Amino acid sequence: NIDNLAELPDVNIAALCDVDERRAGGVRQRFPKARFAVDYRRLLDAGDIDAVLVATPDHHHAPATLLALQAGKHVYCEKPLTHTVDEARLVAATAARLKRATQMGTQIHSRSNYRRVVEIIRGGVIGTVGEVHVWVDRQWGGQETPRRKDPVPEGLHWDLWIGPAPLRDYVDKVYTPSEWRGWWDFGGGTLGDMGCHYMDLPFWALGIRHPRRVAAEGPPVHPDSCPPWLIVSYEYPAAQGRPAISLTWYHGGKRPRRLTDPAEFGLDKRDFHDMDRGDGVMFVGSKGVLLANYDRYALLPGADFKDFKPPRPWIPPSPGHHREWVDACKGGPAALCHFGYAGLLTEAVLLGNVAYRVGKPIEWDHENLKAVNAPDADRFIRHEYRKEWKL
Repeated sequence: NIDNLAELPDVNIAALCDVDERRAGGVRQRFPKARFAVDYRRLLDAGDIDAVLVATPDHHHAPATLLALQAGKHVYCEKPLTHTVDEARLVAATAARLKRATQMGTQIHSRSNYRRVVEIIRGGVIGTVGEVHVWVDRQWGGQETPRRKDPVPEGLHWDLWIGPAPLRDYVDKVYTPSEWRGWWDFGGGTLGDMGCHYMDLPFWALGIRHPRRVAAEGPPVHPDSCPPWLIVSYEYPAAQGRPAISLTWYHGGKRPRRLTDPAEFGLDKRDFHDMDRGDGVMFVGSKGVLLANYDRYALLPGADFKDFKPPRPWIPPSPGHHREWVDACKGGPAALCHFGYAGLLTEAVLLGNVAYRVGKPIEWDHENLKAVNAPDADRFIRHEYRKEWKL
């Protein structure tokens, strides 16, 4: 992955892996001394690898990460940490048991703006928060299962690309290079793609962890394709002196009413500073509202916060998301999005897809990884692998 490699300018790239030899050509030229393989299962035996970065489609995250951890390697894995809920629990537990340095690729966690928002929320500037809304405009999915098959391009090892998922025919520009996000066998749709980025902020600021109830609304469930739009309601119990919290996720054009009808809630659209566009997070507190995206935040109503002065920063700046991990690999402090944190975030995010696919709200028993009112949800919570890929 070019973006990830660009963030690692001062480490030795010992080996590269890609199932598509055509797409890997340019990177291999940049690192001519690095060993190359098309199957990551054949790459971890040599003693010249200390750490592994996993930037595959979601359905390979857990197999690649677990193999690396079990081989004694430190691991950075892109978001979501895993494809399914049970994998997230297994990956986090394995990393903790083996005491490996880990980081999930929620790069925005390391930016200054998220840190300032956390300080404001924890500082009580908008009072007690009991409600959060998270929205993302993009969409993956909504396609019909293709009825044709195309020749596999030369250099693409299709069976390895499919990996642990059920084998299916190659169809040009339907699954690769990035369209896999819209298919259940390989990704988790928009929620799987972006949930860990945007739900990370309330997860961090409010200390929420295990939802007790998750309900989802969307178009009729398709057996293969992820939904083009979705609204998911997560209910978190009261804990650590804070009240119960409701968090609602929206994607595919759905948005909270405080954005679409602000006057109804005593808000002035002019105070939004265009932050009602695109993607964002809204914290609703007893004393006001905070809007945030990756780079900015705004406090509403504007008149109530015209004299606002930010609290003194107490969360130190990050040296960089990848640098946090590299430093941890070298014996420094744990990266902030280590798998102990990232695994719980991923579990919560993916439960939204579980509730949607099972077709009813689920009551969640996090200790036993069970939807206590919906035993049929197990097929979406736990993962099935092709025989030769079983963990």
